[in-house]
Amino acid sequence: MERIEHRACFGGWQDVYRHHSTTLGCDMQFAVYLPPQAETQKLPVLYWLSGLTCTEQNFITKAGAQRYAAEHGVIIVAPDTSPRGDDVSDAEGYDIGKGAGFYLNATRAPWAKHYRMHDYVAQELPALIEANFPATDARGISGHSMGGHGALVIALRNPGRYRSVSAFSPIVAPSHVPWGQKAFHAYLGDNPADWAQWDACELIAMADERLPLLVDQGEADEFLQTQLQPQHLQQACDAAGHPLTLRLQPGYDHSYYFIASFIGEHIAHHARALQG
Repeated sequence: MERIEHRACFGGWQDVYRHHSTTLGCDMQFAVYLPPQAETQKLPVLYWLSGLTCTEQNFITKAGAQRYAAEHGVIIVAPDTSPRGDDVSDAEGYDIGKGAGFYLNATRAPWAKHYRMHDYVAQELPALIEANFPATDARGISGHSMGGHGALVIALRNPGRYRSVSAFSPIVAPSHVPWGQKAFHAYLGDNPADWAQWDACELIAMADERLPLLVDQGEADEFLQTQLQPQHLQQACDAAGHPLTLRLQPGYDHSYYFIASFIGEHIAHHARALQG
């Protein structure tokens, strides 16, 4: 593991590391924000999953989260959004292949060799963080768009592993919208039962754990009706009795201006659960 960026930020350090992932079979980068409290004590960790086309850089340079992480004493870890490297499969278009891993474990060739982002985020990366940084095993998870889908699905698939979950503009029903259908067809094949294992609305119906969900969605989001459709999440949670706070925010779009406007409230939400 090699540190490749190191910048002072709100009394702590915003770092970026490169390491070889055995899960993904390639070198990966991830960002770690260590708040000032990490100098003297172990702290809980919030994992942030970014959306289509993003790397670890988008969140750490645009969201303004470090201020709130320093205030609450929470480490933030932001991985890349897919495997990377010359021998990693890719495809035409922004919504499949590199930058579009969808936080699942692919089963179809050629994707299955490297595209195992679920296992990387849920298993390998936390083990690495907890072994090498002043981190406890108290974990929260959040994300945006494809990363919001990832946060919801990973939390739902791993009961007991996370104490908190939230999302911005998540793809809540990927089985029923173009982004999810394209990715699931490529990565998983055409069996609806295989798709359901990676669809938050489907997983809520059978969840063993009822972690409260905090979801913010901009009402001026250009993808609201075609790709995101948060009403499906509300309906699934209502049917299952799953606690959901879905906040539709007037005027906000799909951008990091939206994330930056509410990230402080999300970090406070996680801090309450992680430090309680």
